[in-house]
Amino acid sequence: MGVEPIPSWPGELIEAGDARLHVRSTPAGPGETAVFVHGLAGSATNWTDLMGELATDVRGYAVDLPGAGYSPEPPDGDYSVDGHVNAVAGLIERVGGPVHLFGNSMGGAISVRVAATRPDLVRSLTLISPALPDLLPRFGPARVAMSAAPRLGELAVRKLNGVPVGRRVQATLSWCYADGSRVHPQRLREAEEELRRRDGLPYAAAAMVGCARAIVNEYFRVGPGNLWRQAAKVTAPTLVIYGRRDRLVDSRMAVRAGRAFPNVRLVTLAHAAHVAQMEFPEAVAREARRLIAETAAPRLSAVRTA
Repeated sequence: MGVEPIPSWPGELIEAGDARLHVRSTPAGPGETAVFVHGLAGSATNWTDLMGELATDVRGYAVDLPGAGYSPEPPDGDYSVDGHVNAVAGLIERVGGPVHLFGNSMGGAISVRVAATRPDLVRSLTLISPALPDLLPRFGPARVAMSAAPRLGELAVRKLNGVPVGRRVQATLSWCYADGSRVHPQRLREAEEELRRRDGLPYAAAAMVGCARAIVNEYFRVGPGNLWRQAAKVTAPTLVIYGRRDRLVDSRMAVRAGRAFPNVRLVTLAHAAHVAQMEFPEAVAREARRLIAETAAPRLSAVRTA
């Protein structure tokens, strides 16, 4: 099926604020820096192909959020959005901000709060199917809410772990991709290997349920901490990308995003679903590259003397 996909970018465990995080990075070179934040049940490898597309534009750092990927569980068991915000802010301070911040799904919610509360850390903001509050009844979000329910979430994860790995991966693809046939067999093998590894981690279930609860809690948060109210405070130029075939985040939320973010450009990809950066990395890179060019730090020019 076409050309072999690029391998995952190398990673290392680093200290970032109060967190120990596994971070994958592209080679040094470009003057601009980007940080990539994955969604629920994802990891830094969700950004592999997009990071490759942008490697000549930015040096990219993709984080495994606490308890995800190869990052250890947080010592305090905090899987809240605020806990993740602190981890991402610590990473940006470690690599040097302000950065071009990217977030997908739950990572989009985290990135909005980072941009709203720490504008000094964010040069531009790119959101792909951000999990911002949407209480319209739909089956996909309802499944997330059910997995977050007390005791029910843990029971569901234990039952799910009894399903063969291949079937679980295919089920995830059916929810996150518009066309699962676009996934290269090598990427399927990598996903299955990673899921088997995650099954052996004692904290994997707690991380999944904790993050699902974090999303649900944000959907019902009121007051100044509500994510839509925080979106209105984002000063960084913002790009929001929706997939018209997304079953988890309704692309019609673009209308609300257009009203909420002060400086925003909206893009809807007709054939994409929930992880456009994985399905159509070239299209996402094209839109992101435009924002990066518009917001890049001015380069010092030589001073002419008379």
